Amino acid sequence: MLLCGIDVGTSSIKVSIVDAAKQTVLFSCSYPETENEIYSPQPGFAEQDPAHWWYCTQQALLKGNASGTYNPLDIHAIGISYQMHGLVVLDKDLQVLRPSIIWCDSRAGALGEKAASALGEAYCQSHLLNSPGNFTASKLAWVKVNQPEIFEKIKHVVLPGDYIGAQLTGNLTCTPSSLSEGIFWDFKENRISNELLTHFGFSKDLFPTIQPVFSDHGQILPQIATSLGLNEYVKVTYKAGDQPNNALSLGVLEPGEIATTAGTSGVVYGVSDELKYDQGNRVNSFAHVNYQESLRRIGVLMCINGTGIMNRWLKQNFFSSSSYQQMNDLASQSEIGAKGLIVMPFGNGAERIFQNRVIGASFQHLDLNRHQSAEISRSVQEGIAFSLVYGIELLDKVGITPQRLKAGLANMYLSPVFSQSIVNATQISVDLMDSDGAMGAALGAGIGIGYFNSPKEAVSQLKIRKTIEPDLKFTEETVQAYHNWKNYLPA
Repeated sequence: MLLCGIDVGTSSIKVSIVDAAKQTVLFSCSYPETENEIYSPQPGFAEQDPAHWWYCTQQALLKGNASGTYNPLDIHAIGISYQMHGLVVLDKDLQVLRPSIIWCDSRAGALGEKAASALGEAYCQSHLLNSPGNFTASKLAWVKVNQPEIFEKIKHVVLPGDYIGAQLTGNLTCTPSSLSEGIFWDFKENRISNELLTHFGFSKDLFPTIQPVFSDHGQILPQIATSLGLNEYVKVTYKAGDQPNNALSLGVLEPGEIATTAGTSGVVYGVSDELKYDQGNRVNSFAHVNYQESLRRIGVLMCINGTGIMNRWLKQNFFSSSSYQQMNDLASQSEIGAKGLIVMPFGNGAERIFQNRVIGASFQHLDLNRHQSAEISRSVQEGIAFSLVYGIELLDKVGITPQRLKAGLANMYLSPVFSQSIVNATQISVDLMDSDGAMGAALGAGIGIGYFNSPKEAVSQLKIRKTIEPDLKFTEETVQAYHNWKNYLPA
């Protein structure tokens, strides 16, 4: 049996075809080849067109099916991973009413703060596990306040993965996990929060049918099956936000296990069996993919917005003729600490770890005589790595203390400078796994269709490609560089 995983990322759409029996990827591809842009019509705004996601999804599927490496008719189920917190609003015909307000958009923070004040800190933390902040509920409130003519036409409010699922099947569903990432879910009552809906003036009818993450979310439409070369019996049987899904793809399912990623954003994600929350709302808690009312699994997430996007900005503007591998090689030519050049990578919207403040990215101590291309490249990678180290410290304060990290051997973890900087600064080893988000989505589809009896069985054959251990020769230098960097954090 073949399984298809679709990862709706910020930069591109990735598709992986997985042999279910061997839990191995037969083929992976992305579309487009160049990275998708984020539209920012005003400072703090970040939008993308859902219709473009759907176009890229189709192109990626067709590209994979044309590769000749597998028979598309052997695909039995589709799983979808997607960028979290994005607001997609649809009319009665499932047509998009406005561009999606995506995860790194900052415009709704004031509305979220007002909601938190009205609902009360105790309610938000004990029921929602979060402040409404800049999340999906607050973004919908922004549309209601600022674009009432659009809000009146809204019949369905969904997350990015729900939209792609609807394009494939014509069926709209959501899950406790997706509702929790939008800060719509009441964990104590195990339902949509009536109190939050009342405060914002939202109707419960805006939300689709609630189903488990691993379940039948709809059978592919006949015309879509024909256009994509798939069988009509194919179903979407799994949908999850990218970070819970990434944790699944790494086998992070039980309390004490920790996943980390460094794509467009950077995340450290731990699993707890308690309803954990951060009183400062710098770390956020959501329903994990295997969350059940009777067996609670909470994903505790620390996010840095300005991670891979900072490295991408550097490449586009200063190293456009270089590959990322060449940039990694260049960074390794500079000494630890980049000769005093320090980078704050927080230029991608409001950062949760600073309580939704917009900090901005910056270079500190740039010396035109001492700092050349190697120092610039290294300082960016160290700045991103140290921001994750700081986030790990915040997780520790809410009781998530990593003993070991798991990451996919991809994105910034392909850089020895980046990976070793995190490991040396924290003294925590990182296992780099032969897995990624699209593969995780495919395995999730296998759980949803019943091929695997449990999430644990679905990831039982994952392989560790490489382990990065602390390098004692350079630990002291790296820790000192981290503390120098930390001096520039906002108060």
